[in-house]
Amino acid sequence: MTDLKANKTTPTPTMISIPPPSQFHSPSPANSIPMTPKSPFITRVMTPLASPMKKAMTSMQGYMEFTKLNPQDEWLPITESRNGNAFYAAFHTLSSGIGIQALVLPLAFTALGWVWGIISLSAFFVWQMYTLWLLIQLHESPSGARYSRYLWLSIATFGEKLGKLMTLIPTIYLSSGTCITLIMIGGATMKLLFNTIVRNTWEDKNDTPLSMIEWYLVFTCLVVVLSQLPNLNSIAGVSLVGAIASVSYCTIIWVVSVIEGRHAGVSDEQSPVSGVARVCDVLNALGIVAFAFRGHNLVLEIQGTMPSSLKQPSRVPMWKGVKCSYLIIAMCLFPLAIGGYWAYGNLMPTTGGMLTALYKYHGQSTSKAILALTSILVIINSLTSFQIYAMPVFDNLELRYVTKMNGPCPWWVRAGSRVFFGVLAFFVAVALPFLPSLAGLIGGIALPITLAYPCFMWIVMKKPDPYSKMWWLNWILGCLGMILSVLLVFGAIWTIVTRGIEVHFFKPK
Repeated sequence: MTDLKANKTTPTPTMISIPPPSQFHSPSPANSIPMTPKSPFITRVMTPLASPMKKAMTSMQGYMEFTKLNPQDEWLPITESRNGNAFYAAFHTLSSGIGIQALVLPLAFTALGWVWGIISLSAFFVWQMYTLWLLIQLHESPSGARYSRYLWLSIATFGEKLGKLMTLIPTIYLSSGTCITLIMIGGATMKLLFNTIVRNTWEDKNDTPLSMIEWYLVFTCLVVVLSQLPNLNSIAGVSLVGAIASVSYCTIIWVVSVIEGRHAGVSDEQSPVSGVARVCDVLNALGIVAFAFRGHNLVLEIQGTMPSSLKQPSRVPMWKGVKCSYLIIAMCLFPLAIGGYWAYGNLMPTTGGMLTALYKYHGQSTSKAILALTSILVIINSLTSFQIYAMPVFDNLELRYVTKMNGPCPWWVRAGSRVFFGVLAFFVAVALPFLPSLAGLIGGIALPITLAYPCFMWIVMKKPDPYSKMWWLNWILGCLGMILSVLLVFGAIWTIVTRGIEVHFFKPK
């Protein structure tokens, strides 16, 4: 039926187009002038050349129209500026790829041991590099449409309802949860720095001028002021400072720990536990490793800040920036995990990780200047990392206004929404100060975003040949990632239920 209808409406080559009556008139003197005959050179040579050129220009015009920013993109903080480059991508990726979560990596080795710890760390690193490559390739569709948010790509792949169900909560949880954790870490480190410099001791005392809640508030005020920078490209310098700070404090911590030597009583042997508890410990350790490699929910946003054309698509500079940044990330994470486990072993503190271990075991023997510098670098990295992880939240908040008002946000709306998010994150940090103890659970929830969904997105969007290498590879990795995510969440919940965590509402320590 569809073909018959199409034949009725679409002219066939045999149909004759009859001109309208207005065209039947006597020729005027101007119309009676004969047209200049076409040259054989034009007919035989130029026409075959012009046709492909005309098609290319038409397709290029369509591509440029597709990649042109729509009004909403021009008004939102992630995409309102698209003058990024490979350097900006490297800065943002480093700032989001290395964070305080890396300092708890040696905890995973206490459950996995040397061999399986290194194997797991290497496997997760290679796996997440592959899924990063998939997302970078999927950022632009063949039609020219760009997916500058992880949620948009998920909706385009799985449909609106399923895409939101699969992606919205985990991405918001990652961005908001990371910002809340950074407030806790930043405030606690500011108090630690004060004790180190002013009171000449790293030990926590209750007679300090400010309580922990007030230190949280000081840190929150700083991040709110810094968050007034308008868009993602405008914080490239902030990300550069944060990347330098993160690389520096990671290097200082593992170098000092190795130079100081192993602490007395350190053991590499796993504590004897029952079979179920042992399995849950291993799963929780894998969740910690997975959490260390979170950040895939930002890669499309970072790539969305780059210009793109037919000759120079954004995936080229983006992949260059990611490769350089993850080479540096590997040079930080692997020595930190291996050196930290060698130095502290089963004595690794469960909260604070390597930073707490450095102060606890080497606070007296290490120079106060080194300890203070390490704390300052951690604070700087927490301030800068907050900005890039909060940017998707800011973008989502402003999208509500832009969609309703059909115009850009006034400065006071933008400033107010960012102050609102800072206050909300501060409130949650004060109300739920035990959130950092849930690193394994957070890693399990975030794992599909990093390791599973990109594989399924590639299958749906690129449609590789069934049973080809790419088809099998993505199906295996995607299913394995989903199964691993379920197991990690189960292991983390089991560990919390059986061993418990120190829950204290509105009492940050």
